[in-house]
Amino acid sequence: MQLTKRDLIKASGLIGIGAASNFLPSAPARAAGIDELPNLAKDAVPISTDERKARVAKAQKLMREQGVSALLVEAGSAMVYFTGIRWWRSERLTGVVIPADGDIGVVTPFFEEPSIRESMSFGDDVRTWHEHESPFDLVAGILKDRGLTGGKLAIEETVRHFIVDGVANAAPQFDIVPGQSITRGCRMYKSPAELALMQTANDITMAAYAHTYANVENGMTPQEVSTMMSAATTALGGNVGFSMVLLNEASAYPHGSNQPQVVQDGGVVLMDCGCSVHDYESDISRTWVSGEASEKQRRVWNTVKRGQELAMETAQIGTAAGVVDDVVRAYYESEGFGPGYKVPGLSHRLGHGIGMDGHEPVNFVHGEKTPLAPGMCFSNEPGIYIFGEFGIRMEDCLYMTEDGPQLFSALSPSIDKPFG
Repeated sequence: MQLTKRDLIKASGLIGIGAASNFLPSAPARAAGIDELPNLAKDAVPISTDERKARVAKAQKLMREQGVSALLVEAGSAMVYFTGIRWWRSERLTGVVIPADGDIGVVTPFFEEPSIRESMSFGDDVRTWHEHESPFDLVAGILKDRGLTGGKLAIEETVRHFIVDGVANAAPQFDIVPGQSITRGCRMYKSPAELALMQTANDITMAAYAHTYANVENGMTPQEVSTMMSAATTALGGNVGFSMVLLNEASAYPHGSNQPQVVQDGGVVLMDCGCSVHDYESDISRTWVSGEASEKQRRVWNTVKRGQELAMETAQIGTAAGVVDDVVRAYYESEGFGPGYKVPGLSHRLGHGIGMDGHEPVNFVHGEKTPLAPGMCFSNEPGIYIFGEFGIRMEDCLYMTEDGPQLFSALSPSIDKPFG
């Protein structure tokens, strides 16, 4: 399971990382005309019930092709993706069984059934358990009632161990197998409806950036900048996911520092922010300098920008995803950075998959052999980090078409005019 920026924000408490969805808009943000920002999500169309049914049908087709009897998912993005059921993870199992043939079955605590049914868009087989009973027996019961007496039971890759163990004991006649080939076979390839929602999320983040950039002043703290960004995102109709602000030396460390920083002349401002619209995410980074940039800052910024462009040139249909990382990293090494993941240089993968989760398989990372195909979505986020000094990162997300990659947001034009 991959940690997202949101996970890191919750876990870290680092200064320089603003968990801005927990903050109220500050007075300066209000004074800057935030109430005049338009709601860009007002016409966004949620994923339809028919599309969710088609996703289940595709998963079932993949199961039959792979000789899999059923797929188990628990609360989380995969359950929303296939069924529309929105729930949170706890020590109590709420999950869905998708058989290779037949209707889905839902397992949830007895006292949660009314709430679960409220969010169901199709299906009516909901099986409940009381606190002293085993939910895993209900999973076994759904399998039996679908005429399944054995075979392979696939597990969605983020399902927790206690659930896998409980199901294995309740249904020992099934072989537990990984479900990545099924879930990734569906989720990695975005539909036009998904791409439209991601485009709206990206439009909102870019508009929020433009508003924030115009109002950043020397002396502001990361939290103040982050709060302003999040307030703008909310006003524009986005559900704030994360708003990370790294200033000065903190920008040299991809997820921040515990040293207090403020915006200052000649200091780097690195922001990494995203939101969601009807579950689909954006993830965009911008870096600039407050005041006049130094010659070194300009050189590094321009080198990172060229890396983004090389990634776009390399990411073509059929190319292995890892090659995109390799090409950019080789260019940085030719410019004196690295080698490999060493600093000064690009210390993280070039990019990650994105969709309903901020980080999804697969990645632009060395060794990834998955060929690029239409509908795949990635972040394109090269950076160069110089520990003790500063870092530059630029990030825009793209989607693959038959003709190659298309950007959700235009690349940053220059260090002096990061938003054109």
